[in-house]
Amino acid sequence: MIELTRAAYDDIVYRAYGGGEAEICGVLAGTHGTDGDPSVVTRTYEAENVAETPQIRYLIDPEEQLELIERAEADGLDVVGFYHSHPTGPTHPSETDAARATWPEHSYVICALDGYPFVGSWRWRGDDDGFEQETVAVRSER
Repeated sequence: MIELTRAAYDDIVYRAYGGGEAEICGVLAGTHGTDGDPSVVTRTYEAENVAETPQIRYLIDPEEQLELIERAEADGLDVVGFYHSHPTGPTHPSETDAARATWPEHSYVICALDGYPFVGSWRWRGDDDGFEQETVAVRSER
């Protein structure tokens, strides 16, 4: 399970709408859940999509990704995973998404905009099992 604060959820959805036909992307930070505990996303860090075909792919520049991870850690947060959009759906990872996943036991959140916006999440297992769908919960901030 992954929990997103209302602000983090809204950031992802609004950015996805603002991206138009291009996929948007970034880093998710908060508390990384292990041993059955949910991950909790309290902050998103926006990244530039540097893919050659941003309408159907996303790519975070490795240097920018490292900078965003260092910012999250400096803010006292764990990297929970990554997010991107699929402007024409669906919310499950594409074959390319699966092939490029490199963070075992981290979440990959996808916002689909084909109709009503929907946010799905998948945890990459780092083995032949690939991705496992996670329940997404949005919680009010306390």
